[in-house]
Amino acid sequence: MTDAAIKQDRFLGFAIRPLTRRRLENFKANRRGFWSLWIFLFLFFVSLFAEMIANDRPILIGYDGGFYTPFLFSYSETEFGGEFPTEADYTDPFVVELIEKKGWILWPLIRFRYDTNITDLGVPAPSPPTTRNWLGTDDQARDVVARMIYGFRISVAFGLILTFFSSLIGIAAGALQGYFGGLLDLLGQRLIEIWAGMPVLFILIILASIVTPNFWWLLGLMLLFSWTALVGLVRAEVLRARNFEYVKAARALGVSDRTIMFRHVLPNAMVATLTFLPFITSGALVTLTSLDFLGFGLPPGSPSLGELLKQGKDNLQAPWLGITGFVVISVMLTLLVFVGEAVRDAFDPRKAQR
Repeated sequence: MTDAAIKQDRFLGFAIRPLTRRRLENFKANRRGFWSLWIFLFLFFVSLFAEMIANDRPILIGYDGGFYTPFLFSYSETEFGGEFPTEADYTDPFVVELIEKKGWILWPLIRFRYDTNITDLGVPAPSPPTTRNWLGTDDQARDVVARMIYGFRISVAFGLILTFFSSLIGIAAGALQGYFGGLLDLLGQRLIEIWAGMPVLFILIILASIVTPNFWWLLGLMLLFSWTALVGLVRAEVLRARNFEYVKAARALGVSDRTIMFRHVLPNAMVATLTFLPFITSGALVTLTSLDFLGFGLPPGSPSLGELLKQGKDNLQAPWLGITGFVVISVMLTLLVFVGEAVRDAFDPRKAQR
């Protein structure tokens, strides 16, 4: 490849190989998956700033020549001219009036957090959508839009983290089994068969009665059972790749097993593995949503899409709850499936040859 071609085909300062360039072109050719990736990334990026979008605390306060950021730090009422040394309640009209006497307040777009209990609805909760509560409130008088934004962030973060760590363990286990084979492969396969047959839901129910589940507890527990998803695929690819001529030549030249595995074998196995990652992420999202729906997921009160679906089932007179949860989960999973299809097309060797 000429220097001019290398300079022309660069991405983030790195030269792009012809094969990688063809894969990127195949990925972009799938317009549905390409735009689904950007939409998903945009939604997740926006949800990362949920505290600045939906919060019962102001983003910024200018008071008596100073600036305060209540959504990040706690301030006592006495700092704004009040009488109590406790944390200021910005939903109290008296505190707002104190601040506005000598300053100004910049509020978020939605003036409710996921756990804000709205006491002045005027109608019994769950209340229908209004100009104040765009998607209404749930049966505990909490804003549905705020819970949707925070719940989307938690669900996607849970899915991505679980996919990352389970892929690391699964790829490592499959590579070791496929490369070395023999007794290690035999014992590993029997262990995976036993481990994959464990009743995960029953184990979660038993442990939930002993320990109060939280985000990291659920993540660690699901990681114990989700790492087996990629073992079989990576093992098969490594078993095939270890018999290639260049691998045999490297072994004959005295190259270490570690170098052969990371430089020659795993790159071939990763091609098939990467196509499964979006689907593994969507499976992790469904698992978390199902556990929250059944009541064995995140702690009560946490922003959860599964809990929103459960409220929709329990409150059929408030259809906005079930519809909101269904639409958010459907859009989220649909985008991931479309991205997975585009990644599959990008690594399809038949399309790479065209």
